[in-house]
Amino acid sequence: MPTDVLIVNIAVLFAVLEADLGRRKITRFRILRPLLLAAGIIPLFIAHPATAGNGEILEIALAGLGALLGLVAAAGLMKITYDDASQRSMSVAGPAYGAFWTLVIGARLLFTYGANHWYHSQLGHWLITNGITVDALTDALIFMAVAMAVTRTIRLAVGRTQVRHGSANRLAV
Repeated sequence: MPTDVLIVNIAVLFAVLEADLGRRKITRFRILRPLLLAAGIIPLFIAHPATAGNGEILEIALAGLGALLGLVAAAGLMKITYDDASQRSMSVAGPAYGAFWTLVIGARLLFTYGANHWYHSQLGHWLITNGITVDALTDALIFMAVAMAVTRTIRLAVGRTQVRHGSANRLAV
Protein backbone atom coordinates (compact mmCIF):
# COMPACT_ATOMS: atom_id res chain seq x y z
CA MET A 1 0.00 0.00 0.00
CA PRO A 2 1.44 3.41 -0.90
CA THR A 3 2.43 5.14 2.31
CA ASP A 4 0.97 8.47 1.19
CA VAL A 5 -2.52 6.98 0.83
CA LEU A 6 -2.26 5.36 4.27
CA ILE A 7 -1.02 8.58 5.91
CA VAL A 8 -3.71 10.76 4.33
CA ASN A 9 -6.55 8.40 5.21
CA ILE A 10 -5.42 7.87 8.80
CA ALA A 11 -4.85 11.62 9.27
CA VAL A 12 -8.31 12.45 7.92
CA LEU A 13 -10.00 9.76 10.02
CA PHE A 14 -8.20 10.81 13.20
CA ALA A 15 -8.84 14.53 12.67
CA VAL A 16 -12.54 14.08 11.93
CA LEU A 17 -13.30 11.62 14.72
CA GLU A 18 -11.32 13.60 17.30
CA ALA A 19 -13.07 16.81 16.31
CA ASP A 20 -16.61 15.51 15.82
CA LEU A 21 -17.55 12.61 18.08
CA GLY A 22 -19.81 13.60 20.95
CA ARG A 23 -21.17 17.08 21.61
CA ARG A 24 -18.68 19.68 20.35
CA LYS A 25 -18.51 23.45 19.99
CA ILE A 26 -18.23 24.64 16.41
CA THR A 27 -15.28 27.01 16.67
CA ARG A 28 -13.34 28.88 14.04
CA PHE A 29 -10.37 26.54 14.59
CA ARG A 30 -12.58 23.48 14.15
CA ILE A 31 -13.63 24.82 10.77
CA LEU A 32 -10.16 25.96 9.71
CA ARG A 33 -8.20 22.86 10.81
CA PRO A 34 -9.45 20.48 8.07
CA LEU A 35 -9.01 23.20 5.46
CA LEU A 36 -5.41 23.71 6.60
CA LEU A 37 -4.92 19.93 6.61
CA ALA A 38 -6.19 19.78 3.02
CA ALA A 39 -3.97 22.71 2.03
CA GLY A 40 -0.99 20.80 3.43
CA ILE A 41 -1.89 17.38 2.06
CA ILE A 42 -2.59 18.35 -1.53
CA PRO A 43 0.81 19.90 -2.38
CA LEU A 44 2.71 17.41 -0.21
CA PHE A 45 1.26 14.23 -1.71
CA ILE A 46 -0.08 15.28 -5.14
CA ALA A 47 2.93 16.07 -7.32
CA HIS A 48 1.41 15.83 -10.79
CA PRO A 49 -2.38 15.51 -10.91
CA ALA A 50 -3.86 14.34 -14.18
CA THR A 51 -4.95 17.32 -16.24
CA ALA A 52 -6.54 15.49 -19.15
CA GLY A 53 -8.11 12.23 -20.19
CA ASN A 54 -9.49 9.45 -18.08
CA GLY A 55 -7.08 10.09 -15.20
CA GLU A 56 -8.55 13.56 -14.75
CA ILE A 57 -12.08 12.17 -15.00
CA LEU A 58 -11.28 9.58 -12.31
CA GLU A 59 -9.83 12.26 -10.01
CA ILE A 60 -12.89 14.46 -10.46
CA ALA A 61 -15.30 11.53 -10.03
CA LEU A 62 -13.70 10.35 -6.79
CA ALA A 63 -13.49 13.91 -5.47
CA GLY A 64 -17.23 14.22 -6.22
CA LEU A 65 -17.91 10.91 -4.47
CA GLY A 66 -15.90 12.14 -1.48
CA ALA A 67 -17.95 15.33 -1.38
CA LEU A 68 -21.18 13.31 -1.51
CA LEU A 69 -20.02 11.00 1.28
CA GLY A 70 -18.96 14.00 3.37
CA LEU A 71 -22.40 15.51 2.91
CA VAL A 72 -24.10 12.25 3.92
CA ALA A 73 -21.96 12.10 7.06
CA ALA A 74 -22.32 15.74 8.07
CA ALA A 75 -25.92 16.38 7.03
CA GLY A 76 -27.37 12.96 7.73
CA LEU A 77 -25.44 11.69 10.73
CA MET A 78 -24.50 14.88 12.57
CA LYS A 79 -26.89 17.31 14.22
CA ILE A 80 -26.07 21.03 14.48
CA THR A 81 -27.80 23.05 17.20
CA TYR A 82 -27.46 26.32 19.07
CA ASP A 83 -26.99 26.24 22.82
CA ASP A 84 -28.74 29.34 24.16
CA ALA A 85 -27.14 28.98 27.60
CA SER A 86 -23.55 29.14 26.30
CA GLN A 87 -24.39 31.18 23.19
CA ARG A 88 -22.47 28.63 21.06
CA SER A 89 -23.18 26.58 17.98
CA MET A 90 -22.79 22.88 18.75
CA SER A 91 -22.62 19.66 16.81
CA VAL A 92 -23.61 16.23 18.02
CA ALA A 93 -22.23 13.12 16.35
CA GLY A 94 -22.62 9.62 17.71
CA PRO A 95 -21.48 6.10 16.97
CA ALA A 96 -23.22 5.94 13.58
CA TYR A 97 -21.20 8.96 12.42
CA GLY A 98 -17.95 7.42 13.63
CA ALA A 99 -18.82 4.07 12.08
CA PHE A 100 -19.66 5.71 8.74
CA TRP A 101 -16.30 7.51 8.56
CA THR A 102 -14.42 4.41 9.67
CA LEU A 103 -16.25 2.26 7.11
CA VAL A 104 -15.61 4.64 4.20
CA ILE A 105 -11.94 5.14 5.02
CA GLY A 106 -11.51 1.45 5.79
CA ALA A 107 -13.04 0.59 2.39
CA ARG A 108 -10.60 2.96 0.68
CA LEU A 109 -7.67 1.37 2.49
CA LEU A 110 -8.96 -2.14 1.73
CA PHE A 111 -9.24 -1.21 -1.96
CA THR A 112 -5.65 0.05 -1.91
CA TYR A 113 -4.44 -3.09 -0.16
CA GLY A 114 -6.34 -5.28 -2.62
CA ALA A 115 -4.90 -3.34 -5.54
CA ASN A 116 -1.42 -4.22 -4.34
CA HIS A 117 -2.03 -7.80 -3.21
CA TRP A 118 -5.24 -9.38 -4.55
CA TYR A 119 -6.14 -7.97 -7.96
CA HIS A 120 -2.95 -6.23 -9.02
CA SER A 121 -2.90 -7.57 -12.58
CA GLN A 122 -6.62 -6.99 -13.21
CA LEU A 123 -6.39 -3.41 -11.97
CA GLY A 124 -3.23 -2.86 -14.01
CA HIS A 125 -5.02 -4.12 -17.12
CA TRP A 126 -7.98 -1.80 -16.41
CA LEU A 127 -5.67 1.18 -15.88
CA ILE A 128 -3.78 0.53 -19.14
CA THR A 129 -6.97 -0.10 -21.10
CA ASN A 130 -8.43 3.20 -19.87
CA GLY A 131 -5.23 5.24 -20.10
CA ILE A 132 -5.06 5.96 -16.36
CA THR A 133 -1.77 6.09 -14.50
CA VAL A 134 -1.20 4.63 -11.05
CA ASP A 135 -0.42 8.18 -9.88
CA ALA A 136 -3.84 9.36 -11.11
CA LEU A 137 -5.54 6.54 -9.19
CA THR A 138 -3.57 7.35 -6.04
CA ASP A 139 -4.34 11.05 -6.43
CA ALA A 140 -8.02 10.29 -6.96
CA LEU A 141 -8.15 8.37 -3.67
CA ILE A 142 -6.45 11.27 -1.89
CA PHE A 143 -8.84 13.78 -3.49
CA MET A 144 -11.74 11.62 -2.30
CA ALA A 145 -10.50 11.67 1.31
CA VAL A 146 -9.83 15.41 1.26
CA ALA A 147 -13.15 16.24 -0.44
CA MET A 148 -15.03 14.23 2.18
CA ALA A 149 -13.36 16.17 5.01
CA VAL A 150 -13.74 19.56 3.33
CA THR A 151 -17.45 18.96 2.58
CA ARG A 152 -18.03 18.04 6.22
CA THR A 153 -16.29 21.28 7.18
CA ILE A 154 -18.39 23.38 4.82
CA ARG A 155 -21.51 21.75 6.29
CA LEU A 156 -20.32 22.71 9.79
CA ALA A 157 -19.73 26.32 8.73
CA VAL A 158 -23.11 26.60 6.98
CA GLY A 159 -24.92 24.88 9.85
CA ARG A 160 -23.22 27.16 12.37
CA THR A 161 -24.47 30.21 10.49
CA GLN A 162 -27.97 28.79 10.09
CA VAL A 163 -28.46 27.92 13.75
CA ARG A 164 -27.05 31.28 14.88
CA HIS A 165 -29.49 33.14 12.68
CA GLY A 166 -32.30 30.83 13.76
CA SER A 167 -31.53 31.59 17.40
CA ALA A 168 -31.39 35.34 16.71
CA ASN A 169 -34.75 35.15 14.93
CA ARG A 170 -36.32 33.34 17.91
CA LEU A 171 -35.05 36.09 20.23
CA ALA A 172 -36.38 38.86 17.97
CA VAL A 173 -39.90 37.43 17.87
